[in-house]
Amino acid sequence: MVLWVFGYGSLIWKAGFRYDERRVGFIKGFRRVFYQGSTDHRGTPDFPGRTVTLEPLRGAICWGVAYKVSGEEDQRIALEHLEIREKQYDMKVYLELYTDLASSTPAINHVMVYIGSADKKANQNYLGPASLDEMARQIAEAEGPSGPNRDYLFQLDDALKQIGCDDTHVRDLSNAVRRILSTKAAA
Repeated sequence: MVLWVFGYGSLIWKAGFRYDERRVGFIKGFRRVFYQGSTDHRGTPDFPGRTVTLEPLRGAICWGVAYKVSGEEDQRIALEHLEIREKQYDMKVYLELYTDLASSTPAINHVMVYIGSADKKANQNYLGPASLDEMARQIAEAEGPSGPNRDYLFQLDDALKQIGCDDTHVRDLSNAVRRILSTKAAA
């Protein structure tokens, strides 16, 4: 049996486990949003950072990267790593991965995806929507054990560009954070 894992955030540029294949693709019916709080990587419990999660949206697609993990030992290690890394995400779902916009046939079935749901009882770190300026200020200032929250945003923006994806939510947020940082530097 083979394990496929879909990454739409930091997994795009940093898997952190051994894999046999990396495939660019997209899932349907979801959009990437900076609604998930991070109190363990890109923020703290007192000042959470913002990371991406998926929000259901009819007709939407979300580009990312799927990793194929073969071999029982590699799968065990990958899952152990992911369960720790993605511990603030309360849902693990299995979706279809597509690689061709013109095709209605998935390239891969049963791709595992971690999602931070909007259910605040199940997902205590869900921050939800906010204005672009509010999210940008929070991301510009938050910092956690894995570094500044802005670095996560900028790396995601760059990683998406590298796979040929222009995500307007990520791009607009990245530009807003850069404006905040340049204003602070000029002051």
